[in-house]
Amino acid sequence: MKKELAKELIEFINESPTAYHGAHTVKSMLDKVGYKEVKENEKWNLTSGGKYYFMKNGSAIIAFQIGSEEIENGGFKLIGAHTDSPTFKIKPNAEMKVENKYVKLNTEVYGGPILSTWFDRPLSLAGRVAIKGENPLKPSIKLIDLKKPLLIIPNLAIHMNRNVNEGYAINRQKDTLPLLGFINEKFEKEGYLLKLISDELGVKIEEILDFDLFLYECEKGCLLGLEEELISAGRLDDLWMVYAGVKALIDSNDSKATKVMVCIDNEEIGSLTSQGANSTLLQTVLERITLALGKDREEFMRALSNSVMISADLAHAVHPNQVEKHDPVNKPVLGGGPVIKMAASGSYSTDSYASAIFKGVCANANVPCQVFVNRSDVRGGTTIGPITAANLCIPVVDMGAPLLSMHSVRELASVLDNEYTVKAFTEFYNI
Repeated sequence: MKKELAKELIEFINESPTAYHGAHTVKSMLDKVGYKEVKENEKWNLTSGGKYYFMKNGSAIIAFQIGSEEIENGGFKLIGAHTDSPTFKIKPNAEMKVENKYVKLNTEVYGGPILSTWFDRPLSLAGRVAIKGENPLKPSIKLIDLKKPLLIIPNLAIHMNRNVNEGYAINRQKDTLPLLGFINEKFEKEGYLLKLISDELGVKIEEILDFDLFLYECEKGCLLGLEEELISAGRLDDLWMVYAGVKALIDSNDSKATKVMVCIDNEEIGSLTSQGANSTLLQTVLERITLALGKDREEFMRALSNSVMISADLAHAVHPNQVEKHDPVNKPVLGGGPVIKMAASGSYSTDSYASAIFKGVCANANVPCQVFVNRSDVRGGTTIGPITAANLCIPVVDMGAPLLSMHSVRELASVLDNEYTVKAFTEFYNI
């Protein structure tokens, strides 16, 4: 069972090379089990027990099932994760010719990837393309995934970079530009990228107005280890938690509370977008749910007072070669269960109240849980948790499944932790 669940996760990630594809993979999962889409520009007609989802900008999706209890009493049970991952974004006018032979692409770093891990790997391109529409204010949007090795970021030979193994400062503008191939007369006239896009989508080049394209590693995820107990894949941060949350939402029982799965974009770059956590998106959706059920704003505020959220991201497992990088006593391990993340700085939203809630959920699900706190002399990261807690004024527990190689092009997780996390999320929705 746990290996099949892990393979399902890997397939989910394989189908989601970008945040746009991730949101649409979630949409496909929801469509198969009877969830209905509600649109931003339409009136929402919701019913008790009804299953719905809402998409924003093609890269964020919020799914929910209306609870059986009056919403002001039942409140919301939310799990939040993010659809984006660290990568490289293609810049406008990206084609660069070198020595009258090579063509490379100009890129911009998205988020905080471990840059060195992207070198010497076959890479492909995916994202979305804006096509000319009937109304200039409403261009047509198409997803694109070229699904083949197109690019590579070649390393400089050690003979020309003798100190590379002692530490080399990678220049983001110079060192990380991917090679596309040789100058080619076929592509020269129409533009290399535009020709690729045109051929893939079957549209005329003059109809292509713009695009959001990102690099991703072509190699698929896999199970490995002596007993295939490990998961090696890209974009586990944070598609893993997106998958686990959606899986739990679909598999969980009907509830008195309204169950909500929040798959939001742009966490890796600060969340300050219309589809990010640092916007009014989630609050607006929750309020619209309340109003669509015939309630008023006062009852919406009452619903929030009876709500709780899990901010689901990834957590740093203790590294077998770098044990000293962890706090002396709080050392989560792969296979040890979901991890509660805490920080006195407030960079994680968990306090003792929220922590107690998640510990109780894990106990009910017969799932072990661990605790992560940064070393006091190491600056940690943050999540959508504090932003959401501040915007909604509800308890939010920051947690994550344990991970090694976070923000590498290829991350490492445990098959067992995937099963533990799905069980814990399902129990949370069931309570």
